[in-house]
Amino acid sequence: MISKVRTVAFMGMKPTEVTVEAQISPGLASFCIVGLPDKTVGEAKERIRSAFFQLGIGFPAKKVVINMAPADIPKGGSHYDLPIALAVLGAMEIIDVSLLENSIVIGELGLDGSLPYVSGTICAAMLANENNFSIICSKQCENEAAWSGNNSIIAAPSIISLLNHLNGTSQISSSTIKSDCAKHENYSIDMQDVYGQLLAKRALEIAASGGHNVLMIGPPGSGKSMLASRMQTILPYLSPDEALETTCIYSLAGMLPKEGLIYQPPYREPHHSASLISIVGGGTDAKPGEISLAHNGILFLDELPEFQRSTIESLRQPLETNCITISRAKEHITYPANIQLIAAMNPCKCGFYGDINRQCSKAPKCAQEYQNRISGPILDRFDIVIYVNSIKVSELLEQESREDSATIRKRVEMTRFIQQKRAEENNVLNSYLNAKAASKYLQEVTRLDNESKIFFQKAIEHSNLSARGCHKILRVARTIADMNSSEKIMKAHISEAMQYRLLNLNTV
Repeated sequence: MISKVRTVAFMGMKPTEVTVEAQISPGLASFCIVGLPDKTVGEAKERIRSAFFQLGIGFPAKKVVINMAPADIPKGGSHYDLPIALAVLGAMEIIDVSLLENSIVIGELGLDGSLPYVSGTICAAMLANENNFSIICSKQCENEAAWSGNNSIIAAPSIISLLNHLNGTSQISSSTIKSDCAKHENYSIDMQDVYGQLLAKRALEIAASGGHNVLMIGPPGSGKSMLASRMQTILPYLSPDEALETTCIYSLAGMLPKEGLIYQPPYREPHHSASLISIVGGGTDAKPGEISLAHNGILFLDELPEFQRSTIESLRQPLETNCITISRAKEHITYPANIQLIAAMNPCKCGFYGDINRQCSKAPKCAQEYQNRISGPILDRFDIVIYVNSIKVSELLEQESREDSATIRKRVEMTRFIQQKRAEENNVLNSYLNAKAASKYLQEVTRLDNESKIFFQKAIEHSNLSARGCHKILRVARTIADMNSSEKIMKAHISEAMQYRLLNLNTV
C-alpha cells in the first residue's frame, strides 16, 4: 500500500506543494528517503523511530521507502518529520490517510513525540488557504497559522494527540487565537530625544514622507545613529498586506516575534563586519538576508565605508528593483527587498575633516581615501545626502520642547495619503511613493512651469548631475510639494531638494 500526505517545500516567499509518499514492501529491513533530501530530512528517520517507540508502535521490520515528489526540488528543513511519520502510519494502516487528503501537514518531531515550533508556518498556511486546504501543525504554531486567514487549523501539541484526533478518540480543541498585534505599541525611543539638528530632522521627515534613501555625513558624536534609529518611529504602521508579507519573511528566517503580526516597519542595522551572504541572503538554506528582513522598513548601514566593497555594491540592483534574487545551480529564489536605505559615515577616517575645532591632521588625503570607498553609482542612488554638524553646548542645554515622533508621523501619513490618492487617480496601484514611482508616472506628476524649468536646467548644468540624479531631485521636490499640499512643483521646492544633494563629499 502506498499512502500520500501533502506538505510544502520553502522556495523563497512562495512555498511549493510536495507530496510525501510512503511504501512498505517485503525485503531487508531499511528506511530510505529519496527526493533530494538534505541532512536534516535524512535525520528524520531517527526522530520518527524514537517517536514511534514512545507511542508503543513497533516500526515495521520491512523495506520502507519515502519519496518526496516532485523529486527534482531540494527538500530541506525539519518540518518534513510529521508528514513522513503520518505517511508511514498510513502505509501501516494505523490511520486513514484519506482524512488528510485535503490537508497540508508540517511539523518537527521530538524524541518523545512532541511537536515543537517550526519556521515558515504562516507561508504554508497561506498556501493551504489558497487551495481551500486545512493546515496541520504544532500547537505552538497555531497563532501564526491563524494570521494567514485560514480558519481550518488542526494544531496538535504532540503526535499522539493528533492520532487520537484523526481516529476520533478525542478532538483537538481550538484555543483562543491571538489576533492582536503590536500595532499601537509605543516605541521606547522618540524623535524628541534628539537635540538640535533641525536640518537633519527636516530631511528625515521628507525621506519618510516619500520613501527616499538618505546618507548622513558628519563627525563622531553628532547624532547620526541616533537620528537613524528614530526614523522608524515616524514611519506609518504597515498595511495588513505589508504586515503579512513582512511576517512571512521573518517566519522563514525563524525570527518571528511572539507578539504577533509585524505592523511596525522593520529596522535592521547590521554591523559593518557583516558578510555578503548575511546582507543579501543565501547560504545552504537560502535564507533571507538583512536586505529582505528590512522589507517595508529601514536598512541602516552605519559606518558605510567600513563595509566590504562587494557588500555595498550588492545593494545596487535591489534599490532599483525592490527585490533580491539568490541564484544557485539548481534553483533561483527571489525575496522582496522594498527597503528604505539609511546610511551614515564620517567625513574621513579620523572623523574630523572639516571640523573647525578638531582638524584632521592628514587632510585632504585622509578624506579622499575614506570617501572613495563609496562608488559613484552607490552614491547616486541616495536621494538625500546631508551633512550633520556637531551639537553645540547651548543646544544640549536648551529647555524648549521638541516635536515628538507621533506629531511628525501624522504629517508623514498625510503626505503619503496625498501620494496614494494621486496614484489611484492615475491607476497606479504599486509603488505609489515618490521615491519608488515609475519613470513614466513621475513625468506626469512632476511637470514644471517655465520659471522652475529654467532654474532646474541651470542647476543641473552647474552640478553636472546624471540622469538618475535629476530624477532623484524631482522625486524629492515632488515630496516637498506634497508636504506643502501643493499640486505643482515650485521653484522653492526644487531649490530645497537641490540642497539635499551633497554629492561632492570633499566640499564638506
